[in-house]
Amino acid sequence: MPGRLRHSLLLICLLALPAGSVLAQADACGVDRNVQVRALDELTWKQLNRVYEQVGDEEYDSAYDELQKMLRRAGKDEYLQAVLYQALAQVEWSRQNYDASLSYFEQAVQLDTLPDQTHFALMYQIAQLYFMKDRYDDALDALDLWFCKVPADSVTSHAYVLKASINIQKEDYTAALEAIETAIAMDDDPKESWYQVKLAAHYELEQFPQAAETLELMIRRWPDKKTYWVQLAQIYYKLDQESRALAVMALAYRKNLLDSQGDLLFLSSLYANANVPYKAAEVLEKAIRDGVVDPTKSHWTLVAETWYNAEELTRSLAAFVEAGEVAQDGDIDLRRGFILVDLEQWSEALAALNEALDKGGLGDRRTGEAYLLRGMAQFNLDNLDAASADWGRASRYDDTRKAAQEWMNHLREERLRRS
Repeated sequence: MPGRLRHSLLLICLLALPAGSVLAQADACGVDRNVQVRALDELTWKQLNRVYEQVGDEEYDSAYDELQKMLRRAGKDEYLQAVLYQALAQVEWSRQNYDASLSYFEQAVQLDTLPDQTHFALMYQIAQLYFMKDRYDDALDALDLWFCKVPADSVTSHAYVLKASINIQKEDYTAALEAIETAIAMDDDPKESWYQVKLAAHYELEQFPQAAETLELMIRRWPDKKTYWVQLAQIYYKLDQESRALAVMALAYRKNLLDSQGDLLFLSSLYANANVPYKAAEVLEKAIRDGVVDPTKSHWTLVAETWYNAEELTRSLAAFVEAGEVAQDGDIDLRRGFILVDLEQWSEALAALNEALDKGGLGDRRTGEAYLLRGMAQFNLDNLDAASADWGRASRYDDTRKAAQEWMNHLREERLRRS
């Protein structure tokens, strides 16, 4: 619709309402209001129509100047003054001068001469402008007065959404929740953002079971919104319902909704906590190889440990190799050495343990373990002198001294047996 026609229609709607549609009631505030539409003279009507054509053409300065001239000629005609203040407010709104717009709306309402429907509409706009200007107390006062004055059957769900939004900003989450639930109940097709307000209120009130119910409903309506799946799983986790959290995240994973490092680490940890290490490792390793999770030492180590818990030693070793390539110390190579010793792959174990000791940074206890294990590898490779030397080094550390001495005794017995 062209801007000129749109603004002309707006003027008609606001100023020329038929008498049968005028709102009248003895409102809850104890104030009766029944102001009828008053016809404007033909000249004034033409001037206003020209103003709105200028607004439609974005000639805001010209429209503003024309309205100011009309206001000076209005004399003591308070009805015409209110009409002009309303028009000035709309001009300022159009050019985003919201402080000025608010001031003109207030003056139009204070004159209390506009017909009921227009008067109440301006009261509502004033509440909206207060909200936009972060004047939340004023916004709520204005909106409550509007609720008080209009008939109940003319209140729409959007008014309750505004009330909820104001109360969210005022941190009155109980009032916000009551308002947004009213809005949702009134509307045949509640907006997604309304449920988001309801969810926020439940969170702030720590009503986590109710938040979960809200998220379940949101997932049914918007099943492709990843955020809701993750939030629901996090709430179940917070409520110590880890099996339900895992079920939600696993389903989201199958729907290809999980696409961030945090999401996939969370899913992997849920599998691990549920004693399903195979799936935990599988999810995390795939995420690293897909470039979603960073290939850091800690992430590859987690993959390796999880494969180890799943008794997938070959995969665990491969992950430890990946971790070792980005590690600055010998810790990862030492862990790899442990597994290779368990597998009795002595040459590979020796190579891993050599790397661990060469890189260093192990600390006394782990250094002693590395020498002890390397001695075992050397012994099984029949490098008995090298084994003796490593166990001698291991005996210098408190945590490995006893085990090293036992292996040295075993070595002496082996040499006697061979002699």
